[in-house]
Amino acid sequence: MKIPGFPSDGMNHSPAVPVFSPLPAIGSWMTSMFFSGKSRPDAFVVNDFALPIQTRRASLDPAYHRDAACPCRSLAIGHQYSSLGTQPILCGSIPGLVPKQLRFCRNYVEIMPSVAEGVKIGIQECQHQFRGRRWNCTTVNDSLAIFGPVLDKATRESAFVHAIASAGVAFAVTRSCAEGSATICGCDTRHKGSPGEGWKWGGCSEDVEFGSMVSREFADARENRPDARSAMNRHNNEAGRTSIIELMHLKCKCHGLSGSCEVKTCWWSQPDFRVIGDYLKDKYDSASEMVVEKHRESRGWVETLRPKYNFFKAPTEKDLVYYENSPNFCEPNPETGSFGTRDRICNVTSHGIDGCDLLCCGRGHNTRTEKRKEKCHCIFHWCCYVRCQECIRVYDVHTCK
Repeated sequence: MKIPGFPSDGMNHSPAVPVFSPLPAIGSWMTSMFFSGKSRPDAFVVNDFALPIQTRRASLDPAYHRDAACPCRSLAIGHQYSSLGTQPILCGSIPGLVPKQLRFCRNYVEIMPSVAEGVKIGIQECQHQFRGRRWNCTTVNDSLAIFGPVLDKATRESAFVHAIASAGVAFAVTRSCAEGSATICGCDTRHKGSPGEGWKWGGCSEDVEFGSMVSREFADARENRPDARSAMNRHNNEAGRTSIIELMHLKCKCHGLSGSCEVKTCWWSQPDFRVIGDYLKDKYDSASEMVVEKHRESRGWVETLRPKYNFFKAPTEKDLVYYENSPNFCEPNPETGSFGTRDRICNVTSHGIDGCDLLCCGRGHNTRTEKRKEKCHCIFHWCCYVRCQECIRVYDVHTCK
């Protein structure tokens, strides 16, 4: 599937959640989003973000093969670059784009803010899903690679980040099209089928195929490396996009006097992104461990992945995969990107990973009291307002030693 009009010429430390601030320079943002923090300032390289399964889609762009030795690993977008849409995008000022990416950016510049918004909501959802875990999707200030070295290893965490970011891009572009924010896309008029009993097609069905394709077309333009990490990232990114298709649902609206629902119109809609995050978090918990195999093909040595344990069900395109164990994230370690869990708030009543026993890695916890102002004794007055008193309540706060 191709975007209409797209050329096809074959040339082809703080664990706190960050506050997103205005974008200082769109070129810097795009560099931080798609390029590895390991590269020199004058030699940016594309990272492993948003890749399709190699056996399902292949590129005709020679740039894929020229850059096949790219060693980059990080999905990178700094929080300081994540609020955008208020400045024009100057595609030519973005360093490191291969010809296909540059051509895509210039032809479809109006959807590039949606791509950025998708990465932002992916990071925010990651921080929500991991808020009670030892690694809580902490971002790094003043670093091109937003998660630091954490994504350098082929771990479960890397698998989730790639999947949620890929899903975020597809989600944001799809929603933007349905809202009429771009002229090159809109509602989905395909694959509707016959309406069910008591309703008919109406509204604007969201075109998730277009959103997924945009994620794939732009971010995949330099990714065709024959190594295991690329294979893993391609699989997990496609799993992220597939999650949206799996969770599409019918949304309906009633029409008639006094809500009688004499006529009901329905359309296909994406779920809330929180639903997608919950779905992918379940996939993270059940991710399949793989092993790397190397074999020779006509183009040279190629690495592939196979399940480590034959007595488990093989992963499908909906599942996440990894092949390296995660660090325990208990203590600070600049090599792994761990900030440790000291001073993290824990749940003293929980026996799960967010509980003080596990989150604090057996070091114990401290307890302090906090006074908080809250609204209380609220009364509804006719008509129509609510008046509340202000109360001071004392809470116990438990933090890891």
